[in-house]
Amino acid sequence: MIEIKNIEKSFGDAKVLKGISAVFETGKTNLIIGRSGSGKTVMLKTLLGIHSQDSGTISFDGRIYSQLNPDEKRTLRTEIGMVFQGSALFDSMPVEDNVAFPLKMFTNKKDPEIKERVNVVLDRVNLKGANKKFPGELSGGMQKRVAIARAIVNNPKYLFCDEPNSGLDPETSIVIDELIREITREYKITTVINTHDMNSVLQIGEKIVFLKDGIKEWEGDNEQILKTDNQSTVEFVYSSELFKKVRESLLSSGN
Repeated sequence: MIEIKNIEKSFGDAKVLKGISAVFETGKTNLIIGRSGSGKTVMLKTLLGIHSQDSGTISFDGRIYSQLNPDEKRTLRTEIGMVFQGSALFDSMPVEDNVAFPLKMFTNKKDPEIKERVNVVLDRVNLKGANKKFPGELSGGMQKRVAIARAIVNNPKYLFCDEPNSGLDPETSIVIDELIREITREYKITTVINTHDMNSVLQIGEKIVFLKDGIKEWEGDNEQILKTDNQSTVEFVYSSELFKKVRESLLSSGN
């Protein structure tokens, strides 16, 4: 579980995060959503320690990040997996070396152990036998699965995903969403996903935090978001004609 309390962050005179509090639950897909400029990317980077908050606390299963010493912070970083927006694979390395990278960086495992673990996670993301391929030989969806394999190879307690469906077609996006949800439940990970994809929100939004202008405007799950009367959330969710029709159908049926 990750808990944030009264997080504030400014850059110069611009206040980007304004007293945000939330709990991101273990074993669930926790989504941060909002329009461009809402603060969701800054929030994710603050959770990751890339930005330091001006005030407030971030705790990882009771460990308050700002109170940890350098060794404790280093340990915590080994418990974090990250799926970047553009996959961020090393083009010059084959798949197996990309996936093995965190193990070589953060553990003392020997080559046979590393190879075994790499094969396990590649099999888990349905890429068995892709070890020797290079990223340029893979489709966008396959590259994303390699990125997920790399993110979980070190058995993380916390998984962060930045726009994991960026650049993917709708069908592949559904596959990636479902894979992230399955892995989250299977490994009992606290997963936090930064997204603006409403299909992802509806499919895997077990906990949703909606930001607007640096404020937590609304939170709930993927069923509640379709029925909320919070005007800002309604405007965000039903900005397309398709979702307007979904809402009208729900309201008319009384669900």
